[in-house]
Amino acid sequence: MTQAHPAERIVVLTGAGISRESGLETFRDADGLWSRHDINDVCTPEGFQRDPMLVSRFYNGRRAELAHVEPNAAHRALAELEQAARDGRWHGELLIVTQNIDDLHERAGSRNVVHMHGELRRLRCMSCGATPEWLDDCQPQTPCPACRHPTLRPDIVWFGEIPLHMERIQAALSACDRFVTIGTSGTVYPAAGFVAEVRDHADTLDINLEAPAIPALFDRTLVGPATRMVPQWVAEILGS
Repeated sequence: MTQAHPAERIVVLTGAGISRESGLETFRDADGLWSRHDINDVCTPEGFQRDPMLVSRFYNGRRAELAHVEPNAAHRALAELEQAARDGRWHGELLIVTQNIDDLHERAGSRNVVHMHGELRRLRCMSCGATPEWLDDCQPQTPCPACRHPTLRPDIVWFGEIPLHMERIQAALSACDRFVTIGTSGTVYPAAGFVAEVRDHADTLDINLEAPAIPALFDRTLVGPATRMVPQWVAEILGS
């Protein structure tokens, strides 16, 4: 009896670089959002407590941006790899862990996506814990659709808060055969430490516009735009 080849388990970590190529503004670039907004005002629990209207307007603007951008070739290539697993063209499992708060992975067709920093198109009720999908503007007086209390906030992980879904992420990292970073700066923890966690059991690959700050952490690097390099890598996986 022939033993089945075990499925390859890939964890992909995506950062701002993949969404930038769709036209979304990033936070950390020299001309990014932090150059025009004080992070203490719009990205901390204390800022929200001081001026909930200011924070609401900021995230309403970010949410509205999503209507004007589309998934790019990198998002679509990752969705194609997941689809290949579903229809039997690739014997593997793919989990996308994203630091991004947009929904471009999902709109490209990916289903197995974990948003460790939250989602722009969700709100979180501080009274009942509901996290309703939300496409429109939200104001401080907007009632929660579940409990009707006006205690909604963006479902975003702010500075000083713990990233979401860490148990699921850690379990996937400990079991993966391949770990790939795409368009991430490698400076924001805990995500920046993921590659060190997997080096003893997984192949590692970095796809970015520039070589990683510590190249020795990765077995391989692909330098170039995600819209070109990610489809190339996915074609390589499917071809093998």
